[in-house]
Amino acid sequence: MADNIPGTDTPASQVPDKPALEGLENKLNTRWRAEGTYSFEENTTREQVYSIDTPPPTASGSLHVGHVFSYTQTDVMARYQRMRGKNVFYPMGWDDNGLPTERRVQNFFGVRCDPTYKYVEGYQPPEKPAKNQRDWDVVSRQNFIDLCEQLASEDEKVFEDLFTTLGLSVDWDISYRTIDNHSRATSQRAFLRDLGQGDAYLSEAPTMWDVTFRTAVAQAELEDREMPGAYYRYEFVAQDGTAVPIMTTRPELLPACVALVAHPDDERYQPLFGKTVTSPLFDVPVQVKAHPLAKPDKGTGIAMVCTFGDLTDVTWWRELQLPTRPIMGRDGRLVAETPEWITTAEGAAQYARVAGKTAFSAKEGVVEMLRENELLIGEPEKISHAVNFYEKGDKPLEIVTSRQWYIKNGGRDAERREQLVARGREVEWHPAHMRSRYENWVNGLNGDWLVSRQRFFGVPIPVWYPLDADGNPDYASPILPSEEQLPVDPAAQAPTGYEESQRGVAGGFMGDPDVLDTWATSSLTPQVVGDWGVNQERFEKVFPFDLRPQGHDIIRTWLFSTIVRANSLQDAAPWRHAALSGWILDPDRKKMSKSKGNVVVPTDVLEQFGADAVRYWAASAKLGADTAYEMGQMKIGRRLAIKVLNASKFALNMGASAQDVLSGDSSVIINGLDKSLLTRLADVVEQSTRAFEDYDYSRALSLTESFFWSFTDDYVELIKDRAYGGVSPEETASVRATLATTLDAVLRLLAPFQPFATEEVWSWWRTGSVHRAEWPTADALRAGLDDADPEVLPTVGHALAGLRKVKSEAKVKQRTAVLAATVTAPAVLIQRLRQGLSDLQAATAAPTLALVEGGEELLVTDVELEATEEA
Repeated sequence: MADNIPGTDTPASQVPDKPALEGLENKLNTRWRAEGTYSFEENTTREQVYSIDTPPPTASGSLHVGHVFSYTQTDVMARYQRMRGKNVFYPMGWDDNGLPTERRVQNFFGVRCDPTYKYVEGYQPPEKPAKNQRDWDVVSRQNFIDLCEQLASEDEKVFEDLFTTLGLSVDWDISYRTIDNHSRATSQRAFLRDLGQGDAYLSEAPTMWDVTFRTAVAQAELEDREMPGAYYRYEFVAQDGTAVPIMTTRPELLPACVALVAHPDDERYQPLFGKTVTSPLFDVPVQVKAHPLAKPDKGTGIAMVCTFGDLTDVTWWRELQLPTRPIMGRDGRLVAETPEWITTAEGAAQYARVAGKTAFSAKEGVVEMLRENELLIGEPEKISHAVNFYEKGDKPLEIVTSRQWYIKNGGRDAERREQLVARGREVEWHPAHMRSRYENWVNGLNGDWLVSRQRFFGVPIPVWYPLDADGNPDYASPILPSEEQLPVDPAAQAPTGYEESQRGVAGGFMGDPDVLDTWATSSLTPQVVGDWGVNQERFEKVFPFDLRPQGHDIIRTWLFSTIVRANSLQDAAPWRHAALSGWILDPDRKKMSKSKGNVVVPTDVLEQFGADAVRYWAASAKLGADTAYEMGQMKIGRRLAIKVLNASKFALNMGASAQDVLSGDSSVIINGLDKSLLTRLADVVEQSTRAFEDYDYSRALSLTESFFWSFTDDYVELIKDRAYGGVSPEETASVRATLATTLDAVLRLLAPFQPFATEEVWSWWRTGSVHRAEWPTADALRAGLDDADPEVLPTVGHALAGLRKVKSEAKVKQRTAVLAATVTAPAVLIQRLRQGLSDLQAATAAPTLALVEGGEELLVTDVELEATEEA
């Protein structure tokens, strides 16, 4: 095993007297950065590369311990692959565009953006932000973007320091920001490619809208939240005077009603299909329609269709070809002007009472008017129901009609949907059952991916529109930049062939005012970090990536959207493996999140326990498993790291050296106990390697840890006398070779999990880094040990524990001599005991230990101890 190690013995004087974990993170991180330990070698082939599509954390505030959890699990795999000889491409990115950054900047500086304001050179935000949003500074788009850039950069430096302390083996020379020029150019290039091949399109249609952020929201960003509500009952009236009662949770949308809908088989309403009824209060005639989505057993069995109350309204509007009567503005208020379809004076007067009000106030107003006119039937029936929210929003979403950009994702195309399902099956999922979440999401899509956002800090949509003689934009004839011009900002740059003075002028142009959804850029992380379209040689060396690690909660967003883009742009799946991490749960078994205020700050636990301890806790959890935040596990991890230092010092001080590590010649191993340990070690190496190849790193850790404690608690205690030279030179050579070989392999096995303690020990007797050493192999350990019995060590260890127990119960020191004792066991166990008998006698001070065949289990009896003072 030693033939691949460019190392020599470190003099014993360099093994510290008191090894400690404190200070290792700073010392070793500095060394690793200086020596380029984790640098990616560009001069490589695709076969040599193991590439990781690392999640770019959202740079908007602070990380929590959940990030430490998931990023450690990725790092463990990266370190393993590096030791397997792979050229690991392990970058880090920062997701700093989009709403989270905007919201943090608004709250942090006390500012809000108005694109009509002019840029102020050298603008400085207030030293103390105003508490009320109405008193915030109003700044130009460019000033706001500058503040976003400033704060994101500061956050990212803090994040990098924390990840470095944690010991992530990323190549910090390969990093990106989702808002930098490279990412913007890549995102715009992909958009233009999709547009050119018909995978992106502009459409005016009903859109989910967040009234707080004033932006459209995609289906993947929706979140159902249980909210209190009520059913309100009132009647429409048919031309013959027939009353048609309906029940609704949104009476404020009564002015936007375009139809009533019942199930085709509902006999109660069949006579009304095709007939006209009139709405209460606003006197608007609407038709009664039939549609199979109507539910006869819900409410009165007939529904009020408004444009738009919910997604079912959108379906009915589209399939029944109903008119559009929008009344909800983008600010969440009813439009101020009386809609043209409200034609009676009384209806207009009623509408004037709710015009300009918020949805909540308008609901109260309409209900009050219904009561005043004795049109409300009974009292509202209180309910609790699921309401659509933007996942980062605070108010229920509205549906407004707007012009937006979309990318085709199979939501309206069965063939494309099947293609995306097939792409998912090209990926190996860890754990495997997570694939069903992906497929369920794809098969449940009801529309294409809305990628435009009405925000400021993001990747601008690279499109201009010519203005006709009346100053109206010609959306059907967009002006596009060349790829060589990217990145562009249509809000600040004129297109080729135009002057800035022509912006907004008849016969001139206008820039698309929107930015791309943050996922539209994050979906391109393989293309961004792989230098797609810029350095094709690198891209072909890393794509498709070997691994996408991420949380299972963003399968529908980041994972799915990345497959969508790779499918359209590269006609391939973006990675070979997907590793899904679980959530971190608080003591109440709830997901930790900053919004819930139940997070643990990672700097605290890193300072308290050290990086190796925190990593141990994270790596103990399986992929996909939601895991409780457990300080007890960190304490165990710290104990393990300290034991690695102390046990290694002990082994090296007993004479183990680099020259003693077996290198294909095991003839020096003559003792049955030594052979047993090495055979067991070979089994651990084989099983751990298999576990790592299956992405089951937690099993690899468990196997290695269990072996290590057996090594220190049993084997090291048994062989001290032999290691110190108390026997023949041949026996001493055997034990020292066993110690050195075991220490060498265990350090490698633990290196992915506890990189600091293992690297520190490695430096005591090696040059170079353990993280660049080769992964151990079982065949090398087993060579020449065909006659070894792996059960010798646990059998002798059992006897050792029995004798120790007797001394403990007698309350004497463990070095107290055993004048006589008998070990009774079945013949096979006695045979194993004989192979380690001399070590057992030396370790327990029992020179006259008697071995007796018999019984069904190993028993230590008839122990006579030397008379001594109690321990």
